[in-house]
Amino acid sequence: MTLSASARQPHHVAAKWAVWSVCVAALVLVGLAGCGGSSKPAYCSARADLENSINGVSSLSPSSSVSDLQAQFQKLKTDANKVVTRAKGDFPTQTSAIKSSVDALTSAVNALTANPSVTQIATVTSAASTAVSSVQSFIDASKSKCS
Repeated sequence: MTLSASARQPHHVAAKWAVWSVCVAALVLVGLAGCGGSSKPAYCSARADLENSINGVSSLSPSSSVSDLQAQFQKLKTDANKVVTRAKGDFPTQTSAIKSSVDALTSAVNALTANPSVTQIATVTSAASTAVSSVQSFIDASKSKCS
């Protein structure tokens, strides 16, 4: 069975919507993240790296491919894991939440097909919201150490 271009259009629109949803979540994280300085704990620089990864996600456009999105989220996962590794002793609850939420988000993004379904988009959107909340919790908890 071959679908006409008009029959495939809803999936194309859905894919663009998925990219925009993730970019909005990433922009929220950009506003939340940020830290640095040499006399601060190591997790502050890891937090800055995470912010750079989030900037990479927010720079994706609606015309970006699913594979572009997946590649950027792999970097985001790597940088989130650095935060978790460096801060888990000081912030075990928050880093555990970051790890589980970013793992779930990465899995949801990696499961996207070239023409994602509404269910896949909803899963990514929900996972992005959870990840935003977990990162916000860590940023709030570590603010005094990283400012």
